[in-house]
Amino acid sequence: MSTGASRLPDIERASEGGSRYRLRDLFTPLDTLLVSGGDPRLTLDARDRVNAYGCAASPEPEIWNFASSTASTISQLAYDRAALAREELMHKCLFDEVEVAFDARCEGMREELRGHLQLSPRVDIVFSPSGTDSQLHALFLARAVLGAPPVTIVVGADQTGSGTAHTAGGRHFSTLTASGVAVRKDGAVVGLAGDSIAVPLLDAAAPGIAMCADADATVMRAVEDSLAQGRCVLLHIMDSSKLGWRAPSAACLDEIARRWPRKVQVVVDACQARLGRRRLRCYLDRGYMVLMTGSKFFGGPAFSGALLVPKGLSRSIDRIGAIAPGIFDYAGRCDWPMAWTALRSRFERRPNFGQWLRWEAALAEIGSYYAVPGAFRARALAEFAAGIDSMIALSPSLQAVPNPSVPAGADDEEFAAATIFPFTLLRDGQPVSIADISAVHRGLARDMSEDIDGSAADRQVAAQRCLVGQPVRLERADGNPQGVLRLCVGARLVTEAWSADATQSQRNLQHILDRIAHVLVKIELLLNSATAAPRKFVLEA
Repeated sequence: MSTGASRLPDIERASEGGSRYRLRDLFTPLDTLLVSGGDPRLTLDARDRVNAYGCAASPEPEIWNFASSTASTISQLAYDRAALAREELMHKCLFDEVEVAFDARCEGMREELRGHLQLSPRVDIVFSPSGTDSQLHALFLARAVLGAPPVTIVVGADQTGSGTAHTAGGRHFSTLTASGVAVRKDGAVVGLAGDSIAVPLLDAAAPGIAMCADADATVMRAVEDSLAQGRCVLLHIMDSSKLGWRAPSAACLDEIARRWPRKVQVVVDACQARLGRRRLRCYLDRGYMVLMTGSKFFGGPAFSGALLVPKGLSRSIDRIGAIAPGIFDYAGRCDWPMAWTALRSRFERRPNFGQWLRWEAALAEIGSYYAVPGAFRARALAEFAAGIDSMIALSPSLQAVPNPSVPAGADDEEFAAATIFPFTLLRDGQPVSIADISAVHRGLARDMSEDIDGSAADRQVAAQRCLVGQPVRLERADGNPQGVLRLCVGARLVTEAWSADATQSQRNLQHILDRIAHVLVKIELLLNSATAAPRKFVLEA
């Protein structure tokens, strides 16, 4: 076997073919690599060095993180895993081509993810830079499975990622792809553009925030009308939404399968990853594709997407003939499973080191979470849910948004308990403006002690930096949109609370609940500060 010293000259001579350039990329600072290979949402602010979600590229343990519905700052555990993975790949590149070593590692990650999720080895996994990119992958593959361009019906279009409005119709969701290609936002992805139908879940005419009572019927009509026009359907269902809602019902999906077999391909938006592993396997066993990320519930760094493909679809996928030219800007060879040899051969060997390292980090969190005994996971999530519900109910300025989801079943496992807790902010009993909600959200992430006119204890509360889920904008029938904030329980809270010592684990759970109470008190202080000195607050926030 060659030694590292004997291989180095070969690496130097590889410059003409580009391998030397790619190897040099691995020597880029880890923080820079972790925010590379994605769209502009990953860009760090020049002053604060955080992305649009308030998250830095390196660990910030002093920040309390309850924002897993949006994005989380990377943990030390995950950061160390990414650093080690980079070192290991560098070593392997001394003995093999960069692309070959990288491809092998991506395949290893597929096997690791399947193991954590207890999936069959025949479930294929397509990696991507984000859940939004994975939506385009799903559309691309659905065309192959259905044999024609489908109409995409998006259930919960008002509570999914903002990019879905574009990807559902095969359109660019940003001005720059992860491969660095400049595109026009909402312009057609060549070969993928088509029709889409949005099915909102919010009852915009209801006095409060509630799910439409006829969501199932609306989905059925949309499917029936599309098929009556001679179109096939890609049905994009929700499990779960930004507010933790799930739709349509299992009965609705059963009826669709009974009435229109092989004419409707279902893709489950499980990007929040807030579903039991049994339910996940059930979806795949039914032939559904599943979208997920490692960066929401599991708490990996933003962004990391994956499309889970059931075994029954792989054969038709690998026989794809003509390929939509636009998809080449959204995938490289290593993103596709090695088993798809024909499809992979059509794509460039283009390692995406940022995407890979974000998934390495996410896998550290996923593995740690599932290493915790199932009974404790269920107990922890249930205790968090009960505590948070109680605290929100006791707050004079917070009003909980009800979760209309169906009663939990065995397939939900620990996710029988809610993990997203949406609420509106009230002032004098009335919802505050979206601008004020956004100001509170930003203020939570900053030391606001100098902006609070109160006691030393109040200023200490205001000094603590914390992240909660980004505001969700909900459109109303009266034209006055309403904003919702979210407290989120993620996998990392469960992992941090676990101890084999039952007394210690209970103390850990209580410590986390105490932090959540602190966050709610800070929200109250920020609202009061905005009332007393709105100009100052808005400027500082």
